[in-house]
Amino acid sequence: MQKRKLGASGLEVSAIGLGCMGMTGAYGAPKDKREMIALLRTAVERGVTFFDTAEIYGPFANEELVGEALSELRADLVIATKFGFAVDPNGKWPWTGLDSRPEHIRDVVEASLKRLRIEAIDLLYQHRVDPNVPIEDVAGAVKDLIAQGKVRHFGMSEASVQTIRRAHAVQPVTALQNEYSLWWRQPEAEILPILEELDISLVAYSPLGRGFLTGQMDASTTFDAKDMRSGLPRFEAGALQANQALIALIRAVAARKNATPAQIALAWLLAQRPWIVPIPGTTKRARLEENLAAAELELTADDLAEIDAAAAQIPVQGDRYPEHLERMTGG
Repeated sequence: MQKRKLGASGLEVSAIGLGCMGMTGAYGAPKDKREMIALLRTAVERGVTFFDTAEIYGPFANEELVGEALSELRADLVIATKFGFAVDPNGKWPWTGLDSRPEHIRDVVEASLKRLRIEAIDLLYQHRVDPNVPIEDVAGAVKDLIAQGKVRHFGMSEASVQTIRRAHAVQPVTALQNEYSLWWRQPEAEILPILEELDISLVAYSPLGRGFLTGQMDASTTFDAKDMRSGLPRFEAGALQANQALIALIRAVAARKNATPAQIALAWLLAQRPWIVPIPGTTKRARLEENLAAAELELTADDLAEIDAAAAQIPVQGDRYPEHLERMTGG
């Protein structure tokens, strides 16, 4: 597996990481624990060194799973987790709001360290910007945790340009985690330029469009009530049908390159910048193998130009989040 460095920190990770959220829910019922432990360890065998989790996934169960599966293999791995929500394990949604108060950050880190069975969190993200807490206070709290040896690197997620700049002035930001893919390209306008200026890497979540870019969905696709996609506008039947034009484009390139649509989508992301690291999630070994093979797929300048020219003529339909969730981004 090829490696990439995150930001100016020198933190080296596999070119493709593994998003672990779906292993304990989010896209349906939690998967079998033993199977997920085996999958995580298979990922390590295949060269993955970058694993993404969060206290809110489950909640808590995802960190516990990652800890049980990977703590004994810890030496060469980079574990990323997140703070920033007030967690309600019994709620319809697993949170009651945002909470990035410094004292809450400290409590979350202590609990995450125990669940992950590690002595230091390699990369700690603020999951969403809390408008009620100055970002300087947040960055300062993480800076203190780094000084104490409990955290190694600071990350942010879905933050605005000015918020990134302010946080970075207090504690250098190693990586920003944002959604970025062929069907969500908003970061290209302002986010990628500020990251390049400040030497911050982009960790791309949902690089396969929550499964849409695999080409396995159409207007007849339905989702279980426990699957978060059942509440996302972009996965309503009309949007799924309208967005098939993008899938047709990716399939055409995939056929020519003897690849799958998912591999084209991931290879496209890797080709955008040498400091972008996608973290596709999966619960299936076959999909893991498929995704990781994308790191070896080379898209030529002509391939990339063809994809960009064609994609520019295809307006993606449907909001990515309902309004109350979209308000949590870009703070």
